[in-house]
Amino acid sequence: MGLEKAKHLAEEVEGKVTETAGQLTGDEKQEAEGKARKAAAHLKQAGDDVKDAFSG
Repeated sequence: MGLEKAKHLAEEVEGKVTETAGQLTGDEKQEAEGKARKAAAHLKQAGDDVKDAFSG
């Protein structure tokens, strides 16, 4: 796994933790922030996959 992929996976995990913390505390803003971070990380991971597909 490349450094960028690991970084993006860590961002996804961070988003999930933030989302879960928001759910547990009833903080809708924090939960939404976590979901947004997860979504951004998913997009970055998709970009990594495309890059890998074309780099052979």
